[in-house]
Amino acid sequence: MADLDALRSRFVRALEGARGPAGGPDPVPYADNLLARWREPQRRYHTLTHLTAVLDHVDTLETYAADPDVVRLAAWFHDAVYLPDRSENEERSARLAERALPEAGLSGPRTAEVARLVRLTVTHDPDDDDRDGQLLCDADLAILAAPPSTYAAYTAAVREEYHFVPNDAFREGRADVLRRLLALPRLFRTPYGEREWEATARYNLRAELDLLTA
Repeated sequence: MADLDALRSRFVRALEGARGPAGGPDPVPYADNLLARWREPQRRYHTLTHLTAVLDHVDTLETYAADPDVVRLAAWFHDAVYLPDRSENEERSARLAERALPEAGLSGPRTAEVARLVRLTVTHDPDDDDRDGQLLCDADLAILAAPPSTYAAYTAAVREEYHFVPNDAFREGRADVLRRLLALPRLFRTPYGEREWEATARYNLRAELDLLTA
């Protein structure tokens, strides 16, 4: 079970770090709003467990970041709006960041960067010089390189989120996602991700695709 107090503290540190000495209003209500969103009942994979994992991966990769606290805020917002039957979750999450973060005291440029990073998780295909985009995308995709039992639990949770989709349609749609990911020249863009996660992730994706298309 996620440690809500620890997560709340992590959000407070990220927001305070990103907004700098100018400060702003109490971060806790903003943290609590996000924590409530990540605990909504329709979620099975995109839960506080996923949020915690992404934040942990950001911490692991932070030396590659241009602005680590902005990446952390983007991690908090990247699936803050999540309805499995809607296709615009990333856009709505980015717009939530654009509304909430200026009110919370974040500068306009940094708010825009958070929103840009959130939108980037639609494709997970950052530019070669986009260090923060590479870091967030790597952190979000790190589940693909999980050990077999964890990867199986991830795929089962994704299927539960899409329980309303008939089996044949789900298998076809999921296979298309896997093929798109496998077609990327690299799944991971940070040196750590490419070294530690790439080969395992591609093995997991190919194994899942074989099962879906057998």
